[in-house]
Order: sequence, then structure tokens, then C-alpha cells
Amino acid sequence: MADFLFVYGTLRRACAHPMHAVLAADSRYVGIAQYQGKLYRVSHYPGVVPSDNPVQQVVGEVYQLLKPAQTLAALDRYEECSADFPAPHEYCRELQQVTLENGDSVSAWVYLYNHDLAGLKQIVSGDYLDDWFQQ
Repeated sequence: MADFLFVYGTLRRACAHPMHAVLAADSRYVGIAQYQGKLYRVSHYPGVVPSDNPVQQVVGEVYQLLKPAQTLAALDRYEECSADFPAPHEYCRELQQVTLENGDSVSAWVYLYNHDLAGLKQIVSGDYLDDWFQQ
């Protein structure tokens, strides 16, 4: 089984965040994908939660991890959900189904937002880049 990762925020290529370079160094870009969820602006970064509504789709990118243990450990530190950080963590990494542009579904790691959503603005388009470029 291949290890896939779905990224929807600052780790996307267009954001040019330094952590994207870490991801890109040890992975293969697969393509654009969608995840059935709701996207929120947490701060200068987003958070996603699963949704039961198939209309609610979050846009992101899928990567095949070539060194999954190493890459996920680095990303867990970046997302502050490793054992180095006190619980409850802001994010939890879980396997979720995502849909690629060609319609194929794959199981991919997704960093899900793990705190209260009260007071957070929903990014209705489901695309963080729409919100990010407006900031």
C-alpha cells in the first residue's frame, strides 16, 4: 500500500512555505484532489473537519510519500501533533478517503482540525488558496 498525504493549506505548492520543501523532497506530487469536509480559517492557516454533506468539498493536493515515517514525523512536528507537544493537539492526523481529479479514491493522511470551531470563519469555497490570496 502506498502512503499518500492530502494537504489543503500552507503545505500546498502555491503557498511556498518552507515546510513544503521538506514535503516535496521526499514525495511525489500526484495531483489535485478533494476531501469531503468543511474548511475554516484558524489564523493565517486553515483547519478542516469531516462533513456528512457530499456538496462540501475541500480542495487540496495529494502526495505519495517516499519516506513516510521520516516525512510524517517532520510534518507532525510542524502541525504540533507529535508527542513533543502537550495534548489536546490542534490537529490529529488520520487516514481519510480523498478523490483525485480522475475520480479515483485513495486513502490519504489528512491533518484534521481538533479544536472547537466556535468563532472560526468557514472558507465556503473549500479552497484555502481563494482565502489566502485575499489576505
